[in-house]
Amino acid sequence: MKILLCPLSDGGYLYPAVAAGLELRRRGHDVSVLGRSTAAAAAAGAGLPFAAAEEYGGHRAFSATWWGPGGAAQYRATVRAARETGADLLVTSVLCNGALLAAETLDVPVVVIGLSVHLWDYAAGGDDEPHLGRTRQSRTRDCLRIHSDLREETGLAGRAPRWADEPLLGDALLLRGDPELEYPGGLLPERVRHVGPLSWEPTPDPARTEAIGEHLSRSGKPVVYVHLGRSFEGGSLWPRLNEAFTGGRFQAVVEQGRSTDPRPAPDADVLLVRERWLGPLVDRAGLVLSSGTSAPVLAALLRGLPLALAPNGSEQPLLTGACVRAGVAAHFPKSPAVPAQALLESAWRDDGLRARARVLGGRLAAMDGAARAADVVERVAGASPAPPAGVSAAPPAGPSVPTKEKHEYAISGPG
Repeated sequence: MKILLCPLSDGGYLYPAVAAGLELRRRGHDVSVLGRSTAAAAAAGAGLPFAAAEEYGGHRAFSATWWGPGGAAQYRATVRAARETGADLLVTSVLCNGALLAAETLDVPVVVIGLSVHLWDYAAGGDDEPHLGRTRQSRTRDCLRIHSDLREETGLAGRAPRWADEPLLGDALLLRGDPELEYPGGLLPERVRHVGPLSWEPTPDPARTEAIGEHLSRSGKPVVYVHLGRSFEGGSLWPRLNEAFTGGRFQAVVEQGRSTDPRPAPDADVLLVRERWLGPLVDRAGLVLSSGTSAPVLAALLRGLPLALAPNGSEQPLLTGACVRAGVAAHFPKSPAVPAQALLESAWRDDGLRARARVLGGRLAAMDGAARAADVVERVAGASPAPPAGVSAAPPAGPSVPTKEKHEYAISGPG
């Protein structure tokens, strides 16, 4: 079977797809990657053939920042690349409406890789779920509207939807978390499956990891790994970070992720990094402080580390609520009412947090996410009709370029 991986090219989306792709290749399938040119190095590191979306008219097509406005370009690039490779099945990520619609046009199955928790409405239950941010209903409504708008923009509005009931899930949606992270009583839609973390990342640079280690060893202070995602409307976490790591007993390694405005104080025990990997940095830490995106949360849990979470927008409040409910994270509010150093000290010393993180992380590690994901992909392919001969039929007519300017959308992904 020929499989085209076409997730968003940001690491939090790309790396889990690569993990699944490597297992599918091990099973004998022909796997290749379509993404922004910035993803070429990661694909090469995994040994997977790569096609740059820009060469198929996909400028900004697989950027998490532009996931809404870039939908039409993503659709075009996916259709063209899938035709060229003869893809029998697509593996994409949440927010990739263009890839979902490309699968409809090509009449091939598509599997969607999600985040640590389900983003949208439950099939039933969960009505009393508290929300740190937007409600599931609000998020679902906006995502369906964006999907519907893209159907019209790409010329598919007159065609019967392939998944009229749940168009955002594809033939299967794979969650990388644990059932415990879903709200008690909430029933997931039928096509949603838990597969576990799908852990993979590019090989770290030994010289870089050694330099970071030497820097951290100079003070000998305990290390907190800090991973910043987008701030959305929530404001910067930097005032609290400076409070937490100036004149205290902790030092921080701060992965900026998609945070674009670092503001460390001159005397703060903060090392700023921007790396394509996080594993060796989390390994040095005893606590992970994050805005609540999937990559750092899963990395912490897999190592049995407790979390301190300060959510902004997107899935961050939803995952933060899930981790606090599971007893593996402390909420780290931006309000200065509680001293930041006291919050870190409390989370660091909380043996209950650490013990529950080890238990949940052990379950996640035992899931063998890549094998589970590959099993689902193969089942989906087996249950789907064979793609018609001539899968290279031209897609429906649509505008040559996206007509919308950049907007802030309801969801953007992990940093």
